Amino acid sequence: MVRVLIPLVAIYDWPLLQFDVKNAFLNGDLVEEVYMNVPKTKKTKRKVCKLRKSLYGLKQSPRAWFERFVKVVKQNGYSQSLAYHTLFFKNFDNGEIVVLTVYVDDIVLTGNHKEEIKQLKEVMAMEFEIKDLGNLQCFLRLEMARSKKGNSVSQCKYTRDLMKKIDLKKTSLVKIPMNASVKMDRDAEGKAVDQTRYRSLIGSLLYLTASRPDITFVVGVCARFQSAPKESHMTAAKRILRYLKGCQEVGLWYPKEGGFKLVGYSDSDYAGCRVDMKSTSGTCQMLGNRLVSWFSKKQNSIATSTTEVEYIAVGSSCAQVLWMRQQLRDHDIEEKDILIMCDNTSAIAITQNPILHSRTKQIDVRYHFIRDHVEKKDITLEYISTYKQLADIFTKPLYESRFDELKNELGLIELS
Repeated sequence: MVRVLIPLVAIYDWPLLQFDVKNAFLNGDLVEEVYMNVPKTKKTKRKVCKLRKSLYGLKQSPRAWFERFVKVVKQNGYSQSLAYHTLFFKNFDNGEIVVLTVYVDDIVLTGNHKEEIKQLKEVMAMEFEIKDLGNLQCFLRLEMARSKKGNSVSQCKYTRDLMKKIDLKKTSLVKIPMNASVKMDRDAEGKAVDQTRYRSLIGSLLYLTASRPDITFVVGVCARFQSAPKESHMTAAKRILRYLKGCQEVGLWYPKEGGFKLVGYSDSDYAGCRVDMKSTSGTCQMLGNRLVSWFSKKQNSIATSTTEVEYIAVGSSCAQVLWMRQQLRDHDIEEKDILIMCDNTSAIAITQNPILHSRTKQIDVRYHFIRDHVEKKDITLEYISTYKQLADIFTKPLYESRFDELKNELGLIELS
């Protein structure tokens, strides 16, 4: 959600403020009857306490705190987002807006109505014990930096800490996270490695993909072998670290200049997984020239043609852009006829053909909602050559020249 706010903040030059709620879970009001044992003495031998407020350790505490927070925010005229339930917004008749999002006890506030922002801060201070952290600099270990030309999002410190945690002093650097000729499998005859250590490494890398789309695909591939990791899998995971060591100060750039058109890119490989012959879908969404969403995921079923593979990937991209369109509506931005760029003409033809012929019988029914949205003109599928397909980086390992080109197109830059 923060990645959607960053382009808005960059374009409109809004302030981006952060607050921390102290002892957040103690603010929740309990609806259920909850009793707590008290220290046993002669006077309190058979007595218990009935709780009115939540305490840390109760299963109800997170929900009770969030319900209290929602109640306070809505009482001040804010609406809750339908697409993102922890996002709240307040639109004014003159076009001004204030946006508020919360993650556990961390609150991010932005907008262009200065008086409303000041008033909301006062209300929050009256209801809860809050700490004003000033301009947003770090949120969930995502580092934000602002300049006159735009904003950046990175995890540089997290990457440096990861490098210190895993000693790579004697290893050489590499320029791509996975060799383009490598095809990973279970490696049944390979030597087993420590499962806990491997899972810990993969977990750390998965969190890093929040700001590093360049390693999203390869980390996802390595994550498939966590149940029985072998030396070959650990070598592949360490290669990612060798790549990161040479580009630790890299982050996403969100410039002020440029359009604000929502465009999706959809791509897929064909039977790329050697274990079960399933394909990998890759999609990304751009607001103008700013990357705000992406994912790489192995498909649930085995496809029988490249057309089917691409059609399933387009379905995932369609669902994502429709969800993002709802988020933009919350910010009073209306997007219609959203483009989804696909490099398979047969997949595009299926959405324009009202008759289900033999080529689409085996495709899961849920993916056919694409045709409905095409008819409603919510989205438009447009052909793009494979060479210009940005989602290519999320479906397969690439050679260095192609990999570097797509990194630049996605807005990954050296921040230092």
